[in-house]
Amino acid sequence: MNHGNKIIQQLQALRQQIDQHNYHYYVQDNPLISDAEYDQLFCKLQQIEQQYPELVTADSPTQRVGASPQKTFSSVNHQLPMLSLGNAFATDEVETFDKRMREALTIDSVEYMVEPKFDGLAVSLRYEDGLFMTGATRGDGSSGEDITHNLRTIKAIPLRLATDNAPPVLEVRGEVLMLKADFIKLNQAQLEKDDKLFANPRNAAAGSLRQLNPAITATRRLTFFAYGVGVFEDAQMPSDKHSNILQYLASLHFPVAHECKVVNGVQALLNSYDDIATLRQQLPYDIDGVVYKVNALTQQQQLGFVARAPRFAIAHKFPAQQAITELLAIEVQVGRTGALTPVARLKPVFVGGVTVTNASLHNADEINRKKIMIGDTVVVRRAGDVIPEIVSVVMAQRPANAESFVMPENCPACGAKARRLLNETVARCTGGLFCPAQQKQAMMHFASRRAMDIEGLGDKLIIQLIDNAIVKTPADLYKLGITALANLSRMAEKSANNIVAAIEASKNTTLARFIYALGIRNVGETTAKALAQHYGNLDRLMHADKEVLQQISDVGPIVARSIIDFFAEPHNREVIEQLRYAGVHWQEDQGQDQNTADSTDKNLTLSGKTFVLTGTLPSMTREAAKAKIETQGGKVTGSVSSKTSYVVAGNDPGSKYNKALKLGINILDEAKLLQLLHE
Repeated sequence: MNHGNKIIQQLQALRQQIDQHNYHYYVQDNPLISDAEYDQLFCKLQQIEQQYPELVTADSPTQRVGASPQKTFSSVNHQLPMLSLGNAFATDEVETFDKRMREALTIDSVEYMVEPKFDGLAVSLRYEDGLFMTGATRGDGSSGEDITHNLRTIKAIPLRLATDNAPPVLEVRGEVLMLKADFIKLNQAQLEKDDKLFANPRNAAAGSLRQLNPAITATRRLTFFAYGVGVFEDAQMPSDKHSNILQYLASLHFPVAHECKVVNGVQALLNSYDDIATLRQQLPYDIDGVVYKVNALTQQQQLGFVARAPRFAIAHKFPAQQAITELLAIEVQVGRTGALTPVARLKPVFVGGVTVTNASLHNADEINRKKIMIGDTVVVRRAGDVIPEIVSVVMAQRPANAESFVMPENCPACGAKARRLLNETVARCTGGLFCPAQQKQAMMHFASRRAMDIEGLGDKLIIQLIDNAIVKTPADLYKLGITALANLSRMAEKSANNIVAAIEASKNTTLARFIYALGIRNVGETTAKALAQHYGNLDRLMHADKEVLQQISDVGPIVARSIIDFFAEPHNREVIEQLRYAGVHWQEDQGQDQNTADSTDKNLTLSGKTFVLTGTLPSMTREAAKAKIETQGGKVTGSVSSKTSYVVAGNDPGSKYNKALKLGINILDEAKLLQLLHE
């Protein structure tokens, strides 16, 4: 379709305007127009692109959230490893570093670049012919996760380089973080929604970047600062000094920290450290130290690398801020998943700019390792400058009446047995279906699509039902009437009718789904299916023997213990009885003992075969394909390995397809899978 030059020019002009305003707002912190004027420009661009969708380009500002939610992150290999830095904590360590540099370079004084050490997440951004193509986390240094779609939502990251002479390849490296002000706003919003609060800006940034839905990341207001380059094919790239590389990146409209500066000699390094430490609280973002880099690139090359770190750079970390106070008591909190966590109640003490009254003790092992007793005088640190923790006990000040702490044998929230499984560091409540601390998590899982599949009963509605004391256990869902639902916020009578109908429809289920819906710890979908197939009857499973359980596929000692503990709790059995009384039912059969299971498996077409599914199949969902494979005795896993028998690939297969090719694994399309299934 031909378009007049006028439309194309108008689009280009609008995109350039918006990119320029994004740069001034998010990078320069100096907006040129009001938010309302910006919104008008953006809406105008959207309208034209909607009218001429074939003119939409990948670098258009409207495409920052253009991807569908992902199921998982694929892996990206770094052509040039993303190395970590060695640390220095004391002045003499910095002096030793400088001496090492001078002696290796045989010069009297070294020129350094001083940069703030951001407390965020290191990422790499790959540009090809000026367009942002791929973004990845540092990972293990050699490979990271592909988070391109999430990084595209960050407005401080240009989608197109601000140059008319774009390099063929440029990999920019830097840090994604959340500004302090945006972190406060995010936690306020979380509080209003009764959602989990983030511990600190770094934690919030990490959680935001690893969202499988880029639209969620886009709401989190992340930012980015560049601090270097990886691989590049760029004739304009400065080849003399690291400081000039940063200036070059700034000219391409990448944010670079204003606090960066070039200094000479070790005393200037230490002075810079003191200056930035003084500014630390006033900075709009969190830092946990200062980075020193030899500035001359030829000297960097001469110094080289050691292990997984460059010799020419070091991070001078800020000391953790500490104070001494009294441990008044230890209380146990129960988390959403039933984890019992001891929490220290402290005599109020001022640490790192805030008054601290509580500190996490993590688990009983940590308390024993640090020899902590109630009544002790303890050293408190704000780890990562945010989360308070007890570092140690001042033994010389231990009072004669100090008391040892013992983890309770029963859950303090509901009284159910607390069990610590093999190889786990925390004890957990076994009262999953009725424990008040786990109500929301248990109910959300019970109603989820792969469990009881109650359509329309989402997380927000479940939270309302529990907060208003309308339901306490999953059995209460089947007592709900239209009136109770219709009185809730944002719930019309029609919606209430639909939900009541969905709850009624969910009564007809399968034994495997019901077992999975119970939320027994360590029992996932595959294990639930194996249990249903073996026992065929819920009562037989509820009275199962631990040794017999372990003969079933996917059930080991830990899973068996979880199952035994769950059904041993009277309140769990009571909720199950109430669910059955409410009409929840499934088809039961005689099941199969282990000998029958073994002989049956041998007759199944795909017995002993392992499958991995990737891409979109033409005529069935992956779940349907998985069910067909499992019906014939096959096993479906999430990752490709040398033990994989087949990879079933549909349209747009991911990295699993490439890995299968490398390993020489049989690859099937849907038609060949159906042949294998004899369908």
